[in-house]
Amino acid sequence: MEQKLAGKRLSLPKLGLTVVLAAFGALMVLPFVWMLSTSFKLPIDVFNYPIEWIPKRFNWNNYQRVWNGSQPFDLFYYNSVKVTAITVVGTVLVCSAAAYGFSRIRFKGRDAVFFVFLATLMIPDQVTLVPRFIIFNYLGIYDTHFALILPGMFTAFGVFLLRQFYVGIPEDFSEAAKIEGAGHLQTWLRIILPLSKPALVSLVILSFTWNWNEFVNPLVFLASKELYTIPLGLTNFIDESGTDYTLMMAAAVSSILPVIVLFLACQKWFIEGVVSSGVKG
Repeated sequence: MEQKLAGKRLSLPKLGLTVVLAAFGALMVLPFVWMLSTSFKLPIDVFNYPIEWIPKRFNWNNYQRVWNGSQPFDLFYYNSVKVTAITVVGTVLVCSAAAYGFSRIRFKGRDAVFFVFLATLMIPDQVTLVPRFIIFNYLGIYDTHFALILPGMFTAFGVFLLRQFYVGIPEDFSEAAKIEGAGHLQTWLRIILPLSKPALVSLVILSFTWNWNEFVNPLVFLASKELYTIPLGLTNFIDESGTDYTLMMAAAVSSILPVIVLFLACQKWFIEGVVSSGVKG
């Protein structure tokens, strides 16, 4: 009897914490619910008070106007898919190769180089905008998607994430491959990468989200409207007469769907990868 009471007493704090976290979670979801609701409203009903979470008059035409209207939203969508997909693939290859070097190849000053490399995380991205603009203009890649893809492939956080995971993989696997005559390239491709699925999926989700939602870099490095990505394309619903919130929210809902689908499909490996990378090394 006493054990049951003790179990109940111990469960009360957990129950309270669960309720608090659920409340905060619901609070975080509210903006997305408002966005979805607004995407089906008429412009005159957007700012009705109290808020109409379920529109009284559904306007399904907003999505049709977004995709078939005068603004080339389908082109913006294609540009985002193109830039994000290429960047994510490049990020996985570059970061996994660099992480393998920092975790499996012993060379003089390796830890010092890795420390300096991680120190670049403290440099705000905005500080490098002007130098990058000058370099890209000199190389002739300004106002092209290469100005977004190439820098996006190199991320110190991605190298750190994978390196921490690789450190947790037993050295015996690499030693066995070396005995069989495998070099570093073969060991990386055939041994390390197949064992790193959770960490790689975590990097894919994070890289996809960062590049899909990137606004500042496209704003600075893209001048041609036909190269715009979705974040820049959303600004086309703002003009001198105001903002068409219904169309903007319909476009925003369309743009967020790939991120949600990717996370729901890979959340198992994402959580496992982040946890494993954080406790090893």
